[in-house]
Amino acid sequence: MTLDISSLEIAARDARGLAMDAVTKCKSGHLGLPLGAADIGSVLFGSAMSFNPDEPRWLNRDRFILSAGHGSMFLYSWLHLAGYGVSLEELKNFRQLGSITPGHPEFHETPGVEATTGPLGQGVSNAVGFAISAKMCEARFNTATHSIFNHHVIALAGDGCLQEGVAMEASALAGHLGLDNLVLIYDSNNVTLDAMGPVTQSEDTAARYVAIGWDVHQIDGHNLHEIAEAVEKAKSATSGKPQFIIAKTLIGKGIPEVSGTNKAHGEAGVKFVSESRKALGLPEETFFVAPETIAYFEKRKATLKAEYAEWEKSYAAWRSANADLAKEIDDALAGKTPNLLDVIPPFDPSVNIATRKAGSDVLQPICAAMPLVTSGSADLHGSTLNYIKDGGDFNRANHAGRNLHFGIREHAMCGIMNGIAYDGIFRASGATFLVFSDYGRPSIRLAALSHLPTVYIFTHDSVGVGEDGPTHEPVETVAALRAIPGLDVIRPGDPEETAGAFAAAFQKTNGPTMLVLSRQNLPTQNDIPVATRREGVFHGGYIAKKETADLEFILLASGSELQHAMNAATELGAGARVVSMPCFERFEAQSAEYKESVLPKSCRKRVSIEAGISDPWFRYVGLDGKTVAIDRFGLSAPGNIVMEQLGITAAHVVAAAKSL
Repeated sequence: MTLDISSLEIAARDARGLAMDAVTKCKSGHLGLPLGAADIGSVLFGSAMSFNPDEPRWLNRDRFILSAGHGSMFLYSWLHLAGYGVSLEELKNFRQLGSITPGHPEFHETPGVEATTGPLGQGVSNAVGFAISAKMCEARFNTATHSIFNHHVIALAGDGCLQEGVAMEASALAGHLGLDNLVLIYDSNNVTLDAMGPVTQSEDTAARYVAIGWDVHQIDGHNLHEIAEAVEKAKSATSGKPQFIIAKTLIGKGIPEVSGTNKAHGEAGVKFVSESRKALGLPEETFFVAPETIAYFEKRKATLKAEYAEWEKSYAAWRSANADLAKEIDDALAGKTPNLLDVIPPFDPSVNIATRKAGSDVLQPICAAMPLVTSGSADLHGSTLNYIKDGGDFNRANHAGRNLHFGIREHAMCGIMNGIAYDGIFRASGATFLVFSDYGRPSIRLAALSHLPTVYIFTHDSVGVGEDGPTHEPVETVAALRAIPGLDVIRPGDPEETAGAFAAAFQKTNGPTMLVLSRQNLPTQNDIPVATRREGVFHGGYIAKKETADLEFILLASGSELQHAMNAATELGAGARVVSMPCFERFEAQSAEYKESVLPKSCRKRVSIEAGISDPWFRYVGLDGKTVAIDRFGLSAPGNIVMEQLGITAAHVVAAAKSL
């Protein structure tokens, strides 16, 4: 590889200057990584990566993920210099209201930002997801004649990222799967925010990554030749392993007063910026970019666009020869989905099955209708029942497999699902027991924040789990998940509601859905028409049983407790209405007229029942109503006995209603 060392050195200097000026101007931000890793950025954006700034979502671009998202000015500076739609004015508006340069990179906000990275380590798991998606794309779409996918995924992480468990969970899986299209660059400056690295870490990181199946390279992170050689070697490796580059760097390089210390992490170096800029050879003019740098990246952009044009020719020929595959990609990128209720056959009305089993039955026709849906599990396929039949397993020998085995790695599973979703081709779904959602919650939250259409198939949804006891019985979990903005939490009450729940989840393209499913069998609610149950889920809440006299009581329920509300209404008489509420979030999105038709304000005698904490239900029962709920942890006993002991029965609903 021939490098224009002089131009890349000037570009690295200019990137350092831009970071100094932006952080100084807004009096907030992190200087350490943008200064310490500037030489890495110079090689990546100035030489090593393949991309097209004018087409930021080009299908075959190399993906770059900044896992250490606090160093966002690193990314914004290089996106600006490389010619993406990040103007100098946007750099001046760093961290300001309405800018496309927020404090941490956010998906959808900034051209060239591949993932929302704030919490450390998330970007590493996202990168593994991107790499899996790329391997799936190669297996499904490349042909003997046309190789339209052959890109790499490059992530930059720091000490903090690698201390987080999610990064190591994901790294271990990447090594096991042999994701040789993945390059992880470790900005190894031996510094964390509070203190120097040795205060909290002493492991041999290189040996650790070798042990979990990676190739490891160690370089001087300020030597442009070494950086370029390492990245080139990583991208052309034939070992069948992911590539780990340990780049030894000086945090805050360019500000001698703080460089190499934990003080360089944030904005402590700002007070020394004026003299540091002079020492770097920058003029007094702030936000300066040298003419040489501008000329270099204009030439680089022209080269990249020419490479892109060649790929476009191949892609056009591939599309012509593979119309069905091309349509799959087009539909995926457009967020187009079929009407899934049309492909799910009705259930036998005589069956009483768990909603996890109903979900398994529903998933199969959905996956037949949506060939880009993937399904994974954190070592629980046999219990969560979300395995795609005839879908094959994704592993190092079969990249066409649709079923992912994540192992006991719930957090990494959810972070990897996000990476697959960010990439935008495949639809990611994953499963575990509901009580373990807390292990994946940070990634679930980021999926909601980033509007990713991930689907969580989480089972064993209540104290109905029974004998496993309180550690495995979710009580507060559903309420906690409902608190995440943008996450639809759907808890269906029978097989047909489950059909509606799965259809709603996989047809949603602007955010994630949590499907909350029972372990225990539930009665099929045959008194409610099939279409009413299915379509009712799309509305979030609906009238499951309408009163036949003047309205006196409204009984509300979700999931496995719908049966108790239905039975209680029969005992309470003709004036009782039952409202099934499988999804609060969807119900709240309905019109005021629809919500009033289901829950008329005139009826204040309301009782809710759910095998979880009472708090979420007060928005619907009000101060005059009552909740039948579980505001404590569970018990170890058969599930039906636990439910009865904790008061989740029709009799308690009747008593609560009569007490109003």
